[in-house]
Amino acid sequence: MKIERQFFTAPTLTVASSLLGLTLVRHSPLGVRAGIIVETEAYTENDPACHANRGKTPRNAAMFGPAGTAYVYLIYGMHYCFNVVTGKEGIGEAVLIRALEPIKGVPQMEEARGTRDAKLLCAGPGRLCQALGITTSDNGISLLGETIFLNRGKKPQSIVTASRIGISAGQDLPYRFYIAGNKFVSKK
Repeated sequence: MKIERQFFTAPTLTVASSLLGLTLVRHSPLGVRAGIIVETEAYTENDPACHANRGKTPRNAAMFGPAGTAYVYLIYGMHYCFNVVTGKEGIGEAVLIRALEPIKGVPQMEEARGTRDAKLLCAGPGRLCQALGITTSDNGISLLGETIFLNRGKKPQSIVTASRIGISAGQDLPYRFYIAGNKFVSKK
């Protein structure tokens, strides 16, 4: 059952933990690829690490759109990162999807990633975008459509709250969430 817009309008930290256990689905000409969300990071309005912290720009404009929109950007000139826009339109908040447990289209993911190691297919935001074929051409699309969307899943038994990874500003904030004991989490 597909997630509806109301889910994404909740406070960003609530959405970040509530995304765990849901299934991220990607339809493309290469077929359907999907994985269970096992790790997320929240980025909020007054957060020094949030791309929207200094206002709206052409790069981060999707963050200010309606909740349930994809915000995809390129880092280090080589890795795409997929985010789910949350909260109120015009504010600029989102949740980075950091890792998935692959469940569908695994051969396509292996080919895209150049590895058969299941743990390396979607453990990390750049890897999961490469495995699912998500690029900046998906930036700004609605997650209520048929290209990329979320399906209901199984609520995790235990969720870990931790500090975020790979940032300097706001690193100490406990805005990272992952499913305890899941082998597909990018970093424990």
